[in-house]
Amino acid sequence: MEKIPVAILGATGTVGQKFIYLLENHPTFEIKELVASPRSAGKKYAEACNWKQDRPINDTIKNIVVKSVEDSLESKILFSGMDASVAGEAETNYAEKGHIVISNSKNHRMDKDVPIIIPEVNPDHFDLIKSQPYKGGIITNSNCSTMFIAMVLAPLHKEFGVEWVHVSTMQAISGAGYPGVSAMDILGNVVPYIGGEEDKVETESQKILGTLANGEIKDADFIISAHCNRVPVFDGHTENLTIKLKSEVTVEKVKEILSTFKGIPQEKNLPFAPKFPIIVFDENDRPQPLRDSLLDKGMVTSVGRIRKGTLGDIKMTIMGHNTIRGAAGAAILNAETYVALGYLN
Repeated sequence: MEKIPVAILGATGTVGQKFIYLLENHPTFEIKELVASPRSAGKKYAEACNWKQDRPINDTIKNIVVKSVEDSLESKILFSGMDASVAGEAETNYAEKGHIVISNSKNHRMDKDVPIIIPEVNPDHFDLIKSQPYKGGIITNSNCSTMFIAMVLAPLHKEFGVEWVHVSTMQAISGAGYPGVSAMDILGNVVPYIGGEEDKVETESQKILGTLANGEIKDADFIISAHCNRVPVFDGHTENLTIKLKSEVTVEKVKEILSTFKGIPQEKNLPFAPKFPIIVFDENDRPQPLRDSLLDKGMVTSVGRIRKGTLGDIKMTIMGHNTIRGAAGAAILNAETYVALGYLN
């Protein structure tokens, strides 16, 4: 099968680099175009990029001449890792020109006609693209912390109904991009504030788990309260959840529901789909970012310490790789699912 040509927007940044890293030798997509800031445009990628991945740049990629957002693109699918300061307008312009923008940026997530997709959870929300006023379309994945929360809440909300959630996050420094947080601020320290993060965590899951009808999403009717912290871990966001459910539940039933959860990506055996999107640990000291963030290509949500709560019904610790399942890998799986479901013209 001939591969689908794709472009990377924000190709020199942290998420853009991760797209390039993950898409190497992909069976469905082939990188044809790279787009970055005006200071990078016109240069070969190897000259424009301060490469920070753990293997060298592919020889083909390093010689691609970087384009600017003003240039026309041939690729139908565009993966966006653009900075939020420029992503909103650029992604809209590309969608108007007929491109399908699969975005990791925050700008359009809460637009009423733009879905936040987790393919195992809400693939029906792809239909919302039909309501968009573009020749193409915009699809987003969630904030990196929201990703793992929504993944866990989805099967529990379906089975029991979620009433409220309290979450305290311990977020890796790679989530801040490069160069990220100053060493003098993070080494041996915890920073109890990440600008704009708590609002995203408190609002995105309700949209993801909402119901699509008549071209609109009705948000799920539960509340999330979040405390977000930056910690001296390189990759892997860890989150402690307390969940209040609408019906009675046992620890054993929660473990069963989470560990057996699957969706369309697993049914279709898509390249970036983990065998099980949620892995449940019985050990008291797991999950851990150092040991578990790269399980099954870095695409799983790891869950442990599931136990009864004194407030709420269930407590647990969850963790996932923030730049793979929480960012570039999520967008790639969104694109794989979009194509597999026959949406690409």
